Amino acid sequence: MTDILLPLLAFTAAAAVLTITPGADTAMVLRTSTSDGPRAGVATALGICLGLLVWGAGAAFGLTALLAASALAFTVLKWLGAAYLVYLGVRLLLRPRSALAPDGGSAANRAGSLGAFRRGLLTNLLNPKVGVFYISFLPQFIPHGVNVAAFSLFLAGVHVALSLIWLCLLVALTVPLARVLSRPAVVRGLDRLTGCVFVGFGLRLALSEHP
Repeated sequence: MTDILLPLLAFTAAAAVLTITPGADTAMVLRTSTSDGPRAGVATALGICLGLLVWGAGAAFGLTALLAASALAFTVLKWLGAAYLVYLGVRLLLRPRSALAPDGGSAANRAGSLGAFRRGLLTNLLNPKVGVFYISFLPQFIPHGVNVAAFSLFLAGVHVALSLIWLCLLVALTVPLARVLSRPAVVRGLDRLTGCVFVGFGLRLALSEHP
């Protein structure tokens, strides 16, 4: 039991630190929550976490090993992901909002939430570094004598759960600040700041090298 518990605790601690480290996911959730409301923010978080789960399942069953072995596959997916992040960033820089999204009823909310979910999902699915991260990180915490695929999937699930909790906490923190964050100047500033962050992360991803 101890042989499994200690690696699990070590992984949980390491994953928690990595989860709270600011990145494109954090920026996307904060921006969506402040501009489109907490419902869209949670939808973005769910999309991000589903993307993480897909990559984690791929790593558990060896699918993402192709990215680690194939420079071409890594490069193609890397450029797609970089282009998507830069596209989101440039759009925010060129067309920043001056007001938060109005409450347009349940149909509009569903459409907004679906779009937010899709953006969160694509941000992770088009980032090959997530898959390579799981391939290189998970094996360090797999004890001897366990089913490697099952335990890897379990560890990925732990990381997804931590990510969902953290991202939802960020959404909750924006609610008390809604009045300040809804000011036109603040909305425009946040959009431009987030646009710069997305472009920066896109360029960083584009310049990353195959491991």
